[in-house]
Amino acid sequence: MPLHRLALIALLSLSAPGHAQTAVPQAGEAPAQSEAPSRATEALLEALRLDELLAVMREEGLAQAGTLQADMFPSGGGTEWVRALDGIYDVSRLRKGFAAAIEAELGGNPEILSEILAFYATDLGQRVVLLEIEARRAFLNEAAEDAARVAADKRRASRDPRAGQLERFIAAGDLVEMNVAGALSGNLAFMTGMNDSGAYGDGLPRDQLMQDVWGQEDQIRAETRSWLEAYLGLAYQPLDDAELDAYIAFMESLAGRRLNGALFIAFDQVFRRVSYELGRAAGVAMLGTDI
Repeated sequence: MPLHRLALIALLSLSAPGHAQTAVPQAGEAPAQSEAPSRATEALLEALRLDELLAVMREEGLAQAGTLQADMFPSGGGTEWVRALDGIYDVSRLRKGFAAAIEAELGGNPEILSEILAFYATDLGQRVVLLEIEARRAFLNEAAEDAARVAADKRRASRDPRAGQLERFIAAGDLVEMNVAGALSGNLAFMTGMNDSGAYGDGLPRDQLMQDVWGQEDQIRAETRSWLEAYLGLAYQPLDDAELDAYIAFMESLAGRRLNGALFIAFDQVFRRVSYELGRAAGVAMLGTDI
């Protein structure tokens, strides 16, 4: 399982410039400084209900951190571990980093921003945002996620036309490969954080870390496709075929592609840092030293 599932909010196709980057922040590195987001960028973040999404992602992250604790240091990480998690998943900090990345990618193109905002001003645009966040929140419940996976298997086996639409949605944005790239990037960041904490003794060379991470690629790809089919199936279940087709059409437009590219870059930048910090905090907790 990827340590972090990149957010699948809206418009996840990505044929815009840029792929997930693999540079990892080093210990003590300060976040890059950037100008405040423009009004149009802020309007987009509000239309995407970013604060609600990040709140759900905080819950996801804390749940995943609990699983890490149970697997790696079941006796508990102490108050320092808890304090570190609260800072790592601080929603205001995550939002600041995300907003800066979106501004860098889209702030200089007001025409594209205007087209994107026009879509999200429609009833369909607002519906899909809400449906995607609700589905992500539902997946906090393991039983709900399992049920969605079973439903996805049934759709595929019965050749349900909705399965074909979802496949078009996935293929249009190369969602599997882009999410695999993001997951590998995040896992490398996590292991780098562990390495920097001293959890691996004298440390491991970067090429060994990369070899270990890329050895997970096939497993992550299979899991990513399974998760996408389940998640998207649950999220878009209330949409009729015409509505989903309209959403796919927007995804395939220039504005949709540019937004998707910006979203992937923003989430990669923000959660690569989260992964690094989580790995370092976990390594320190394993060693029983101060974070």
